[in-house]
Formats: sequence, C-alpha cells, structure tokens
Amino acid sequence: MTERKDELAANLARVEERIAAACAAAGRARQEVTLIVVTKTYPASDVRFLADLGVRQVAENRDQEAAPKAAECADLPLSWHFVGQLQTNKVRSVVGYADVVQSVDRARLVTALSREAVRAGREVGCLVQVALDADESGRGERGGVGPGGIEELADAIARAEGLRFDGLMTVAPLTGEYAGRQQAAFERLMDLSTRLRATHPAATMVSAGMSGDLEQAVAAGATHVRVGTSVLGVRPRLG
Repeated sequence: MTERKDELAANLARVEERIAAACAAAGRARQEVTLIVVTKTYPASDVRFLADLGVRQVAENRDQEAAPKAAECADLPLSWHFVGQLQTNKVRSVVGYADVVQSVDRARLVTALSREAVRAGREVGCLVQVALDADESGRGERGGVGPGGIEELADAIARAEGLRFDGLMTVAPLTGEYAGRQQAAFERLMDLSTRLRATHPAATMVSAGMSGDLEQAVAAGATHVRVGTSVLGVRPRLG
C-alpha cells in the first residue's frame, strides 16, 4: 500500500507544480486557487492516503458511490463536494455528507436541497452550474443552466433556508461556440461571476478546470480546480 501512497504523492506534487506555475504565469498567488481532488471510481483507501498527503477537498459525482465512501472516511478532516448531475430522489443522501453541491441547475433541486438541509440541521454550500453549450435559457448536455437562468437560481438559493450561495461552476463544453476554447469558456464564466457579485457579493467561488485544462482555468481566474485523473490515474471503465 505504501507503493500506492508514493504514487499518489508523486502525482499530487506534479499537479501542485502545474497549479503553482499557472498562478505565477497569471500573476496570481498560489493560495488563490484551491485544489479539489475528484475521487470517483477510486476506493476509500485512496481518499485516506490523499488526506495523509494534505488534501482537504474531495469530490464525487455519483451518490451511490459517494455515500458509503464518505461514511467510511467520516473521521477525516475533509470537505466533500458533489459535482455530478443530481436527481431529487438522491438529495437526502447527498445532504448527509456533501458540504458543497456544485451542480445546482434548477429550482426544484433548490427546494429539495433546502428541505433536506433543514431536516438534517446542516448548511450546504451551493454553486449554480452554468452550461456554456446552451442558449441563454436552455440546458446543457451535461447539466447546467444557460447564462440567462443564473440570476433567478442564485436568488432562490440565497433565499433558501439551510443553503448558502457560494458561486458558479462550469465544465468546458464539447459543443457550441466554446468547444475547444477552454480559456474563452472560463473567461466567460468569470465575467458572469463578476456580474453576479454585484447582487451576491459573498458568492466568490468559481469552480472550473480539470486535469486537461486547469492552466486555462487558473489563467481565467478560477478559484477552484477539480482534478481527478492527474492525481489518481486513468480511471477504470465502468461496466
């Protein structure tokens, strides 16, 4: 098992070097960018190694995997982020462990999250997932709301008991005007975030960038990057 921990330590060090270099190139301080390690498809033992190596933010995208893993790691000083498309029938489970839900993209989900957060006596941070492959009022292929729907959802989250509106999240789109233009997509997200902070000044979190495009996200101004493969390795195919 020490071999696996050594592998993770080496991978983590390389990712840290990339983030630090990207921050330096953008004229930003390293502490302005938080690394979230996406641990989906990897076991709780890897999460434990990562915690030993100093990781404090981890993310999952499927509740059926995340819930038991979070329970197994409940003794660790971790913040759990839920980053996948979330069905309302999974909200009660997700609220049980997630400190932040990054994929809020519809009013019905806000209502469900608020109800379960109140029931559990928790405050859950929420990000509006922005679909940059959608028109102003549409929805994205991988979830998310078009730019025209952000303000209404942000207001709903901010009003909802048990929820805290933290900011915006996006995934670099595969189609539309930003396909293959990750930095332009992330710059658009930053523009939307700046505009939104006029009415929600505390919503400073901008979650963008993954293993393949974290440099572009840092250059655009992202506060959080979600990295999985570069830390944990190529994921096994799910059957």
